[in-house]
Amino acid sequence: MDGFYVVLQVTFVLYLITAGSSTCLKGCSCTDETLGRSLLCMETSMRQIPENIPHNFTKIRVENCHLTELPQRSFSNVGALQFLWLNFNNITLMNIKSLEGLANLTELRLQGNKLTSIPWTAFLDTPKLKILDLKHNRLDVLPEHSLRHLPELTYLDLSFNQLSVISKDVFLNWPVYQKEERVWAKEGSVSNVILALHNNPWLCDCRLKGFVEFIRAVGPPIVLMNSYLTCSGPTSKVDMFFHKIHLKTCTKPVASTPETNINMPLGEKATLSCLVKARPAPTIEWMYNQKIIRGFTATMSSIDEETFNSTLVIPSLHLTDGGLYTCLANNFIGNSTVGIMVNISTLSFSAPLLPPAPILSPDENTYIDIRIAKQTVYGITLEWRAATDNPAETWFTVHFGKYDSPKKETIYIGPGINSYSVSDLLPVTKYEVCVTLKNHPPREGQCIVFVTGSDVSEMEQRERLIHIVVVVCIMVLAVPVGMYACTTEARFGCVDRCRDLWKKRHWRSHGGNLQGAQSQGTESQGTFDSLQVASDEVLCRDMGEKAKKKHKSDDRCKGGSVAYLY
Repeated sequence: MDGFYVVLQVTFVLYLITAGSSTCLKGCSCTDETLGRSLLCMETSMRQIPENIPHNFTKIRVENCHLTELPQRSFSNVGALQFLWLNFNNITLMNIKSLEGLANLTELRLQGNKLTSIPWTAFLDTPKLKILDLKHNRLDVLPEHSLRHLPELTYLDLSFNQLSVISKDVFLNWPVYQKEERVWAKEGSVSNVILALHNNPWLCDCRLKGFVEFIRAVGPPIVLMNSYLTCSGPTSKVDMFFHKIHLKTCTKPVASTPETNINMPLGEKATLSCLVKARPAPTIEWMYNQKIIRGFTATMSSIDEETFNSTLVIPSLHLTDGGLYTCLANNFIGNSTVGIMVNISTLSFSAPLLPPAPILSPDENTYIDIRIAKQTVYGITLEWRAATDNPAETWFTVHFGKYDSPKKETIYIGPGINSYSVSDLLPVTKYEVCVTLKNHPPREGQCIVFVTGSDVSEMEQRERLIHIVVVVCIMVLAVPVGMYACTTEARFGCVDRCRDLWKKRHWRSHGGNLQGAQSQGTESQGTFDSLQVASDEVLCRDMGEKAKKKHKSDDRCKGGSVAYLY
């Protein structure tokens, strides 16, 4: 009897072991620990979060498993989960609902992934989260309210990311910081909050002023893991520590110019200059008659940390180059403009004063050869040649827009450039593009009307269909004549296709509608387009020629018939 009980106990233990192992995922290991059941998956080819994770785990480690994203409700069935480690995967995307159902989660580690941004509102589902490890990712932005939904967080690691500019309000809005500040002021002692921000490419200009001042003054309850934060730019502050730099407040650009009205003789070189004071450094563009100039590259140089100079060079002034040039400076605070009027004189000391002559008349007979060099579904590249006396100094104007739109976009192209590309067009849309001499309206022969293509995948499917039809027909024609006579059923499939094509051509030649014919006929399938019809015509013509030769050379096909299409 004692032996029976021993056997029964051993059997029961083996049952428990077997039952426990059956709930573990393939390629992973499961253990029972003091705080609960743990799942460990290391270096497996999992690639995505399994859907059948048992609900009784309190700790999950999935590391080096090539995960690429955290979909919504990734661990929603594991309501008891407290520790989640997903380090050293390839996670690039985190869904806003990826943490749904994890109300008991206290620790989340995502070290060594490829995250460029975090949906911070996802932490609304983890109110008890205390540890968040995001080091060695690619985060480049930390929104002002990013930490608002982490009221219990006491450890935040953002080191070794791509953060360059950050506002001090990120931490002033952190509930932990606000709460501990009040407790510190009242009681004088409080638990510390660990914060890691080192090894980020901090850009130490005016935008970082508030954050630098915050880091200098930081103290309990916040403790920096590494307080020696350094600058990665601008050049004058590279490798400097935060406590050794002094930053000024940001200001909007103020643009000025030495001369606002310039008189220049025809054919002379003109240099327009624009001086801008701004913090941070602005972007500067030149405009002519309220249009951005393309073709001339404006040069920009730095005089000091907040003063910048931009110049625009016109190699040789034409009469059509006269007018208002505008220097536009812009940064995230605001913008500023300054205008320069260029007046071109055609007078010389020996020349008498002549009445004004039409400027555009000498160029009205200029021939411009336009062609489409490249076209895709969403883009087009245009090239042109103009028979002008001095092509190296000739400006052009490109008029571009939808065919039925009366208003076209106008782009000025500088001398020496004879091409223009657009890459953001709508598919299956009719456009019109014209090229004229500078400031000239489009004339006959200077415009091209084109239609963008449809989805590329459809074209690929058509090409595959044509390829299959060609291969099948070639195989049928390649069958020996004796066998060909006895396999008329295999032959008629291709012949019937050619007969259908002949019917469609007959409809078209008599003014019929191809699509109407297709809808009425029962033998045709699919939709014929110009590419498919052309290919079928060549196929069937070749087939007819080959069949004719075989019929003449060997008359063993008794009772059969061969179709000839021309």
